[in-house]
Amino acid sequence: MSESDPIPAPEQPAENRPEPAADQAPHPSPPRIRKSIREGVWTRVVAIANQKGGVGKTTTVINLAACLAERGQNVLVIDLDPQCNATSGLGVEPTPGRSLYPVLVGDAPVMDRIQETRIKGIHVIPSELDLAGAEVDIARMDGYLHCFSRALQNLLATVRYDFILVDCPPSLGILTMNALTAAHAVLIPMQCEYYALEGLSVITSMVRKLHDSKANPDLEIEGIVMTMFDTRTRLAVDVVEEVRKHFPELVYQTVIPRNVRISEAPSFGLPVIVHDTGSAGAVAYRSFAREFLKRAEARRMTPVPAPSTPTPNLEPPT
Repeated sequence: MSESDPIPAPEQPAENRPEPAADQAPHPSPPRIRKSIREGVWTRVVAIANQKGGVGKTTTVINLAACLAERGQNVLVIDLDPQCNATSGLGVEPTPGRSLYPVLVGDAPVMDRIQETRIKGIHVIPSELDLAGAEVDIARMDGYLHCFSRALQNLLATVRYDFILVDCPPSLGILTMNALTAAHAVLIPMQCEYYALEGLSVITSMVRKLHDSKANPDLEIEGIVMTMFDTRTRLAVDVVEEVRKHFPELVYQTVIPRNVRISEAPSFGLPVIVHDTGSAGAVAYRSFAREFLKRAEARRMTPVPAPSTPTPNLEPPT
């Protein structure tokens, strides 16, 4: 696949399908596997967050978005991380003045920030380095925790997307708190290693506090996805078992393995399902997306309340 080739999109219904140009045959597309959850006319905002860095957060955003688009969903990725990794990982060059910064401080409409990607079904609001300065300006504003929520209001009213996936910085700073205050749910990627257990307690406790304080009474934990699983180590198995023991309803059955193809795909500006569609990483992310979508549809029918029980004291396995 060359850099100019578009990524095939899910097939559209015949009545909505554009006619191909006279000199161009229609591009083959995979079938639409699942109906859009927008039958219920809503957009689900999911923040992908973990204050610990290096847990596969941005990788999960990129590949989950791609797998959802492959299954017929319209997805918007919002890169709130000044490191811009989700932006470049989707093949978009970070450009000064194109981030969400002016939107957060009320100087620009959110619709003007949206860009297309090479992957049909995925749009992105990119990041740039000066987004790091937004925390200083936002902190001076009234209702600073709700700047992102206010910025999304007009976009959500259009119901253009099935999912908005927000890539948060690896911290619990103002940008991440804004994302959690605006989101319907938070997806927590967790590395299968020792220190990740401590970080999980912190993020789940923060979700509970935002819910109980009414800053976002509808916030819930979408789920916990275990990443960077190394079958060669007993520690990885122990960590997964420990987390599942404390959060049996939240941990996805799919575990994302350590995989070279997952690691090298961002350097090509592609998700792993495009970079190497048959790799173990691509298979795992497709499986995870099926679980994710199944839960989302179930919650549309029967909303799940945010957790109100105390966060268990997780002890790393000995």
